[in-house]
Amino acid sequence: MNCPCCSGKSYEECCKPYHAGEKYAPTAEALMRSRFSAFAIPNGEYLMETTLPEKRKFHNKEDLQEWGEINQWTKLEIIKTPALNQVEFKAYYNDEDGKPQIHHEFSTFKKVDERWYYVSGKFLE
Repeated sequence: MNCPCCSGKSYEECCKPYHAGEKYAPTAEALMRSRFSAFAIPNGEYLMETTLPEKRKFHNKEDLQEWGEINQWTKLEIIKTPALNQVEFKAYYNDEDGKPQIHHEFSTFKKVDERWYYVSGKFLE
């Protein structure tokens, strides 16, 4: 199976080791890709685990899981990574009504004890 993150690699060679807890994403971009794949699979637990601990109170594993389940995630496009801890991306998906959507976000990440975490995102038009 091709990895949902659009890396061109197989899921087993790309995001699966992160999802399985075998290793941590080495960069903010790799974490972003693995989080997109976690929405596509879906894997709400991984999404919570990769959110900065002090930011988890603003998220809910069940809501993240449901958002992954009700949408069909079709493509991830990395626009730019202006800094080591920042990624601008577009996530393409079809919503629960089958209507194509684009989630355009500028995300910030933080590395703590050799592990990257999602901190926050700013939605872009």
